[in-house]
Amino acid sequence: MTPDILTSQADDGVLTITFNRPARKNAITAAMYQTMADAFVTAQHDKAVRVVLFRGSEGTFCAGNDLEDFMKAPPAGEDAPVFQFLRAISTAEKPVVAAVAGAAVGIGTTLLLHCDLVYAADTAKFSLPFAQLGLCPEAASSLLLPRIAGYPLAAEKLLLGDAFDAQEALRMGFVNRVLPAAEVEAFALAQASKLAALPASSLRVTKALMKGAAQHEVHTRMTEEAVHFGKMLLAPEAREAFKAFFEKRKPDFRQFD
Repeated sequence: MTPDILTSQADDGVLTITFNRPARKNAITAAMYQTMADAFVTAQHDKAVRVVLFRGSEGTFCAGNDLEDFMKAPPAGEDAPVFQFLRAISTAEKPVVAAVAGAAVGIGTTLLLHCDLVYAADTAKFSLPFAQLGLCPEAASSLLLPRIAGYPLAAEKLLLGDAFDAQEALRMGFVNRVLPAAEVEAFALAQASKLAALPASSLRVTKALMKGAAQHEVHTRMTEEAVHFGKMLLAPEAREAFKAFFEKRKPDFRQFD
């Protein structure tokens, strides 16, 4: 069986993490989160790894959580694979770059808020449908998105959950550049290689200075979101949203206060 997460390390020190589950639009399972978390831990201690690069496969970046897997084994406790991954990416000392093409849904978008450089294809579509699923934001996106994009735009994306394109993501400030789909991965890899050629200590200290005291805020917000998320996952609104998703119909939230 082909792994759902592929990792490969180039001679120049770029570790590439590839979402490799195209049949499910690269939706993430608990096992995939664990693989990525472990990859980050290894990268942290491996001097040969100088930069981490995320990419999708077959024209899709990541469709968010695999809801079927998510409901079978909802995350419980700080050691759940999803929380291991979020801690790892949010505290990564080495540069993290992303090449985004196609859909980037839920965590597929919020993980980008923890990347240092994000390059999007002109085909990219982002969405944060947490409220539509009866849930709340995660990955500290309720803190980071208003800080990056401003409250009005963040509110529009997090409250309504409607999809938006790469140019809108660029205007919001969490995408560095929009490129033709055929060029985005090569460009992101070239940028990652540029970083890999620079002094690791300079990059590490510069990143730490930019993140600064916000790191504590991010951890605190992730914990707060996780508490709400866990409760809401078991609530009637989420059950109706997930049931409607699997039945391919619109959910009816009018029955709830």
